[in-house]
Amino acid sequence: MSLSSAINTAQTSLSNYATQTSLLSRNISNASNPDYSRRNAALATSLAGAQVVSIQRAQDLVLFNKSISSTAMASGQSTLLDGITNLKDILGGNDYENAPATLIAAMRNTLATYAAKPGESTLAQTALADANTVALGLRDASAAVQNVRLDADQEISRQVHTLNELLSQFEASNNNVYRGTQTGKDVSADLDQRNSLLKKISEIVGVTSVTRNGNDMALYTADGTTLFETVARPVTFETSSGFSASLQGKSIYIDGVQLSSGAGATTTARGSLQALLQIRDEYAPEMQVHLDEIARALVVTFAEKDQSAVPTLADQPGLFTWSAGTVPAGGTLVPGIASTITINPALVLSLGGNPQLLRDGGINGAAYVANTTGATGFTSRLDSYVVALETPMAFDPAAGLSPSASLLKFSSDSVGWLELSRSEASSAAETRKATQFRSLESHSNATGVSLDEEMSMLLELEQSYKASARIISVVDEMLRALMASVG
Repeated sequence: MSLSSAINTAQTSLSNYATQTSLLSRNISNASNPDYSRRNAALATSLAGAQVVSIQRAQDLVLFNKSISSTAMASGQSTLLDGITNLKDILGGNDYENAPATLIAAMRNTLATYAAKPGESTLAQTALADANTVALGLRDASAAVQNVRLDADQEISRQVHTLNELLSQFEASNNNVYRGTQTGKDVSADLDQRNSLLKKISEIVGVTSVTRNGNDMALYTADGTTLFETVARPVTFETSSGFSASLQGKSIYIDGVQLSSGAGATTTARGSLQALLQIRDEYAPEMQVHLDEIARALVVTFAEKDQSAVPTLADQPGLFTWSAGTVPAGGTLVPGIASTITINPALVLSLGGNPQLLRDGGINGAAYVANTTGATGFTSRLDSYVVALETPMAFDPAAGLSPSASLLKFSSDSVGWLELSRSEASSAAETRKATQFRSLESHSNATGVSLDEEMSMLLELEQSYKASARIISVVDEMLRALMASVG
């Protein structure tokens, strides 16, 4: 090897070391960045020795796609669990102390005590106070359920806005990747940014990515709707100003195609949007139906009946009434009745009413009086209320529970339905979160930065650098000796 060849080889090596050291430094500085993929300098041998010909970026498409899928599933499940937990909190949390089942059971016990001592007016007022607590609990729960729906609707609006922004950023990043690939530019940073955006998008809506020629990428939802192809497709949604038992929320549209909601406690939702739809349009409305059926059943159970020998008058609201002031038909849902149920003002002492009418009847006139003699020991009416709370009656099958059950059993089954859904959603959330963690960990192990490896390579480069520097030093000494001999 000539001296000129030796010096050229050494200089090329030093240039390679500089490039490799720069890459290692960049890798080390991004060791804690989950969106960064390890870089490596690819060398090729030429007449001048090994030369850096390209910068390679570590990637594993299989693991990356798995991490994207698991992220979407975990996000959807976590969002659903949060929504169901919010519904549970309406009923008082772990002990369900504000649940209609708990409040009605307390009222039943007070009525039984009152029936044992029907002459005591304080017991009458206590029974009315418990009944008022039941009515207030139903009204508050109904309002809170609709607030949960409104919160979910507003969160959908925020996330749709975020999704459109992410898709716009994804379009710019994808264009950078495509143009850079066509011109032979190092697009590693752009690829990292594009993958980072894809992770964020998958938290909102499940996506399937397809990589095409020139590193161009297209995105589709889990059901095949185009989310991004060359340009970002619009995601549209119209918010609602408020909700009621009879008001439905608006749909989400991706490129003009309606986005479906998730299904089941172990939800099919991919991303938070589908889970939010599920809370707004399935779980919260289902709970509202339960509350409305409980309220309807209370009005029916405590209704006053015509006491004539040959009844001709219709049943009228007794202890409980509502905005329409009628007794609903049995077994037929009345949307929104829980939001207006109250105790009858004719029984409220502070409003000029008579609490003892609960025992005697006659809230709606003489034809409805059961205790015609005015006996203070009259108990049959109070006893009938206690029995009625535990006697099967008809419920609307639309409630999703037993169509024939006692009021106490129906209200308890409602709590059971919610707790079963929450428990299943919680278990699924733990499983999917673990799957997401393992997927991200596996992808990170395959493409992320290992400080041990990087430091080891840095030491190797240091030794190689010393060798190249030594070659230059030797060549320098030889040239000096040559120049001295001819001088």
